Amino acid sequence: MRALSVDAIAARVPLLWRAVATALLLALGLLALVQQRASILSSGTEIRLRTVPVDPRDLFRGDYVVLAYPISVVDTGKDGAGYTRGETVYVTLRRDGEGFARAAGVSRDRPATSGDMVVIAGRVTSTSACALNDAGEFDCSGDRRRLRIAYGIESYFVPQGEGRAIETTDKARVEVVAAVSASGQAAIKRLLIDGKPVYAEPPY
Repeated sequence: MRALSVDAIAARVPLLWRAVATALLLALGLLALVQQRASILSSGTEIRLRTVPVDPRDLFRGDYVVLAYPISVVDTGKDGAGYTRGETVYVTLRRDGEGFARAAGVSRDRPATSGDMVVIAGRVTSTSACALNDAGEFDCSGDRRRLRIAYGIESYFVPQGEGRAIETTDKARVEVVAAVSASGQAAIKRLLIDGKPVYAEPPY
């Protein structure tokens, strides 16, 4: 085998360093994401969420759970014109009589909180010109809007091979306990079925 010349070796060294630097940046980015999630789980404010299956006939797909929540659809009230798909919004949550989080308002800017209020950040996935009015009827006039919002907690992965096992359980009541950071980011901590814990997310 012919030995590499000094010039050839010198030419390859910068490429090697670039590859190493790229790998280090990717690793640091992954570690930062893991640490961010661990911080949310360990220090975030816990909220209880009732869930609404995206498809009641297919709640568990393979090894991850697809979920929606009552707070996934939010009425903007009388001044909701102008919200667009992809926009970041902040939803104010209050606990109802059973301790579950309910949407109490939505805004583009993060509102101040007080008492038992929690603010969760989400992204608008769709808008509708019709919303419920004060009488509980759909109103398609004026500036009322219904926003469908994703919070990053719509999928929950379970250990490989165990997703289908849950599918045979009684799904009369599915509940999620999530943690919400001070900035509004959310992560699922526990999944419960009929009030019984099924999975708990480890910090790391």
